[in-house]
Amino acid sequence: MADKIKVGRRKKSVARVILRSGSGKVTVNGREFENYFPLKYHREDCLLPFKLTETVGKYDVLANVKGGGISGQAEAVRLGIARSLIEINEDFRPALKTQGLLTRDPRMVERKKYGRPKARKRFQFSKR
Repeated sequence: MADKIKVGRRKKSVARVILRSGSGKVTVNGREFENYFPLKYHREDCLLPFKLTETVGKYDVLANVKGGGISGQAEAVRLGIARSLIEINEDFRPALKTQGLLTRDPRMVERKKYGRPKARKRFQFSKR
């Protein structure tokens, strides 16, 4: 089987995910999965597509991630894995789609406006 390379994005994070048939080893930016994502929540979030399609331990994942924070990167990897699994087997689509794993989350940070301390927050109002 040839490698399946897909891109996943979330916020400012971009993940290039390569799926190979193997033993289930996950490598992110050349580091072990557990070291890159120390929180269990992020690790489970990344591997959710494998659990839904019942393919845990069948594929090795090589991910290159840049930009954003840890949560955005974890969700970007998740989207990349889900897209790669569909490339491998189209029958996985309904299971992944019902959980919303094929949708690119469009929410981005709102820009800061002038005359305000943050995007929507206002400075304290003083009547006198």
